[in-house]
Formats: sequence, structure tokens, C-alpha cells
Amino acid sequence: MKNKILHNNIGWRNTGILRIIMLIIIFNLQCSIFNGKVSLVIEAQAQKIHVQGPTHVAVGEQFQLRYTVNTTDVKNFRIGNVPDAFEVLMGPSTSTQQSFSFVNGHASQQSSVTYTYVLMAQKNGTFVIPSAKATIAGNAAVSSALKINVSGKSQQGGGGGQHQQQSRRVDRAGARISGSDLFMRVTANKHSVYEQEPILLTYKVYTQVELTALEGKMPDLQGFHTQEIPLPQQKSFHIENVNGRPYNCVTWSQYVMYPQMSGKLTIPSLTFNGIVMQQNTSVDPFEAFFNGGSGYIEVKKSISAPSVNINVLPLPAKPADFSGGVGRFTISSSVDKKTVKAGEPVNVRIVVSGAGNMKLLKQPELNVPKDFEKYDAKITDKTKLTTEGVTGSMIYDILVVPRNKGSYTIPATKFVYFDTQTRKYNTLTTQPIEIEVEKGLGGGSVSDYSHLNDNDIHDIKHGNISYYKPADVFFGTNTHYGIVLFIVLAFIILCVIFRKRAMAISDVTAMKGKKANKVAQKRLRTASRFMKQNKRDEFYDEVLRALWNYVSDKFSMPVEQLSRENISEKLTERNVRAEVINSFIEAINECEYARYAPGDPLGNMQNTFDKATQAIVNIENR
Repeated sequence: MKNKILHNNIGWRNTGILRIIMLIIIFNLQCSIFNGKVSLVIEAQAQKIHVQGPTHVAVGEQFQLRYTVNTTDVKNFRIGNVPDAFEVLMGPSTSTQQSFSFVNGHASQQSSVTYTYVLMAQKNGTFVIPSAKATIAGNAAVSSALKINVSGKSQQGGGGGQHQQQSRRVDRAGARISGSDLFMRVTANKHSVYEQEPILLTYKVYTQVELTALEGKMPDLQGFHTQEIPLPQQKSFHIENVNGRPYNCVTWSQYVMYPQMSGKLTIPSLTFNGIVMQQNTSVDPFEAFFNGGSGYIEVKKSISAPSVNINVLPLPAKPADFSGGVGRFTISSSVDKKTVKAGEPVNVRIVVSGAGNMKLLKQPELNVPKDFEKYDAKITDKTKLTTEGVTGSMIYDILVVPRNKGSYTIPATKFVYFDTQTRKYNTLTTQPIEIEVEKGLGGGSVSDYSHLNDNDIHDIKHGNISYYKPADVFFGTNTHYGIVLFIVLAFIILCVIFRKRAMAISDVTAMKGKKANKVAQKRLRTASRFMKQNKRDEFYDEVLRALWNYVSDKFSMPVEQLSRENISEKLTERNVRAEVINSFIEAINECEYARYAPGDPLGNMQNTFDKATQAIVNIENR
């Protein structure tokens, strides 16, 4: 998965404009003093509390109350008792704004502070939120009361699908970011499936802090064929309630997973690296201006997405003509023309449509009459990846050519698949197609058997006739019996050899163990090519797969049992020396570490490659 960046508007972050204005004010003041004229005016705003909020909401709808004071000298701010008809979800969230203006030698300053609350209406009626109170510049001040009419019911169901974005708080520098402030959830639409049945895996981010960047990568998983669903790069947040708290939520990534084996499979926990903005209140404005500071700092935060367990059921005993399809499908067939001349091509189109593992289907078998020639099919992929899996159609265009005149029937085509809803195999058939073939213009015309000479008995052969002598007969001679005996013995020997080979091949576990070194060496050769091309990520991924798959095949270890402790235990049981075991484990650790190490030189890749190769060779020798 490619790195993705969140673009958030934090408001009033760019304090560079403010600092430039302050420098202009100082410069103009100096010029005014030099000319004997000083004209600096600070316009004072009325010290009042302004309230903003809706006058009508629906039950279940979330809304915001904003109290704004046109000065920053505010103490002891508090709102009145909120009626029980409203639930306070968040607040107060405080934000401060400042602005300067300088016109005709007059400078003016404006500053304000805003207190924001997020509420949710719970029952119908007309309710009054009492006045808010505060001490402003040493004087008591109150706001107006706010009357809100609650009627109807929100279509958004408690905020779970609201698409407005709440104000995320910007903490002071050094503030702790807890797991309840920023976390990730993983959901699977199914936890028990059959082999090849698609699973939709969704990663969602929940945040109450100013998250500005997030990156992570889904690794290659053994036992799954994984496809990522394309999502917009520009993320759009909506509000969801979790345990009574509102969170900015976004669907970060989605994957369609096709399990390739049965058993209990685990999608491992993933770690995403995020960046959270925090406000640095200790920075000096002038020093920050000349040093390029902005008053905000970036804090790195790791988010761990939990693992997911999937129970994969094996498919029932497969029919002989099973197409490999798992899902829901339909099939149809057609021809481009039903009346042709002998020797002219006819296009037979077979279309398989539906949802499932479309890309893994076997081509439907088309049977044609013996007087037809059939050519390889042209396959057109009309599928797309959706949250339901791969949907669409696979189109098979098969060219057939009739050679003789007559009336022919192209038999029905059969398609057998496993239906994930009924949980049994389903057989579909197309309609037979009638083809009328007329006499062709050239050599492709029908043979004419109307003449007697074509099917009559030929005359007795005349002329000299040669006879065989008994001595010339090979059958029954010693040479004949010797050859027959040799063939029988050779047949028996070959049967014994092939039987032993078949028994060896049928032992899949033993075969995988014998081929483990060969497969590992092949992966290491691929990794060597990546190293020469300086492709770090591909190199370390390939070496890591070579090491893990080697021990898995060599010692018949299931995927879920692959760990460093189990590997060490298996190697110890086979009397492998401790230094060889440590070298093998170190090669795995170096690969996993180097995948995330910045600026990895080529020499480290060579060392890792040599260590991995030598570890496998030492184990094989033992």
C-alpha cells in the first residue's frame, strides 16, 4: 500500500504573516517618532459574549455551540446548566485568533477567543440553554440565552454516518497521546468462509487529535491472495460515536482477501506510523520568525491495528468437472451467425458473469461436432474489484470452422461452481445451438457419395502374386519369443520404478522437504538480482520469504506455527549446532530490521545475503 497523506486545515497556524505585520508596525512607529508624529491607536472591542448555535435540530443530530469573546483576557468561563434533552459530547474546545492592521499610520489589533461545545439532541421539545458567564478584563459578562426547538428524527442515526467534521483539538507540546485519543479498528465482513471465498477487510482510523499524516503497508501474506480496493487519496472524515465520545473517523484502506488454504489463518497485526501536530506555546514569535519556526511541532505516533483470525473451511469433495469457481455465477452462449457456408468461420461466445474468484476460473469446455475445427479461445476480462469481491464477466470467444455441408448442433456447455450461499455445488448449462452449413465455394465443400465407384467393391487384383514360405514367417520363432520376453520384463521393471516414484510424489510433505533447498536457492537468486539493481525493499522481502518458506517446507511447519522459538526448537531436535541456529535467526532479524532502516548501503544487503545463504547451506549439510 502506498503512503498516503492527510491534508488538514489547522487554522491560524501560519504565524509568519502575523510576525511580518508586527515588524511593519515597529518600523512605522520608528518613522513616526523620527518625524515628531506618533499615531498608534488600539481599537478596543466591546467586551461581550457572542453565542452561535442552531435554532432547530432533530433527535439524534449533533450540533455545535460557539461562545466568542473579542479579547483574550477571559477568566472563569462557564455555561449554564444544559437541559437533560441535550447530551454534551465534547467541550469546551478553546481556540484563539489575533489580527493586526495598519492604515494611514494607525495600527489596530483584534483578538478573540472561542469556546466550542458539541451537543446531541435526545428528545423532542423546545428547550433553552441558559446564558454563559465569564470575567472579561476584570468585569463580569454574560451571553444571551439560546432557544432550540427539537423535532423529527435525524436520518444519520446517532452520528454514525455524519459527514461534517468536528474540530480536532491541538494539544500543547508534550501532551500525552493516549490510545483513546487515536486508534485504529479492523473489521472483516466474514470470519468463517470457504476456500476462495472473498473476505472484505476494512481499516478505519478514529482520532480526536490533529492527525496530519499516516503511512503503513500490508505485507505479503501466506495463505491469502490479496487485492487492495482503490480509495481516494484525499481522505474525507465523518463523525462516529465510540463509547459516548465523538471521533473523526475515516476508512483508511480496504482489502479483498481470497484464502488459498483451509484451516485457521491469521491476518497479523499491522503498525502504522502517524504524525500529530501539537502547539509549542514557549516559542518566541520574533525568534521563530527569523529561525523559520511556526509555533507548531510534529509528534510521531505509532498506531497498531489488531490481528484478525479467519476460519477457512475446505470445499466439499469436488466434482470431476469443477470449474474452480467459488461465488455466484451465470453462464450464456451465442454465435454471430447460424447459417454459414462450409469453410467459413463461426464465432461462439461464452460469457460467465457474477461475483467471486472470477480470475481463477477454468475456461468452459466447448464440444463441437466432428466435422468442425476448433481454435483457441480469445479471453476478454470485463471484471472489476469491489467490496463484494471481483464482479463482472469473463468472455470467451472461440472460433470454429465447419468443413462439410449439413445441419449441426453445438452441444450445451456445462459450468460447475461452488455456491457460497447454498454451500453446495451448482451446475449451469447453456442452450444447444443449431448451425446450418451450406455448400462452400472451394475445397471445403461436402464429399459427394452419389456415384457408385466411390463405395462399390473393387475388382480382384490381377497379375503375378507372391507367396510367403514357412521359413519366412517370423511368428513363433525363438527370436519372436525372446523379444516378447524382453518386453514383458521391461514392462515389469518400469511398473516397479513408476510405482515407487508415484508413492514418493504422493507424499507431499516429503516432497516439499526435499525441494525446500531448491526453492530457497531460487528465491535467493531472485534476491541477488534485486540487490544488483539496488532494490532494497524487494531484496529484503525476497530473502525473508526464502528463510521462512525454507523452514516451513523443510520441517513441515504450518504457517501459524512459524516463530523464532519454534524454528530454534526444530533445528535443535535435528542436532543442528547452536551457532548455525543463531546465524539463521540473525539473518531473519536483519531482514526485518533493514526493511525499515533508512539509507541502507549495498554492503549491508551483501552481508545479509551471505548470512542467509550460508545458514541454509549449513542446515542442509547437517
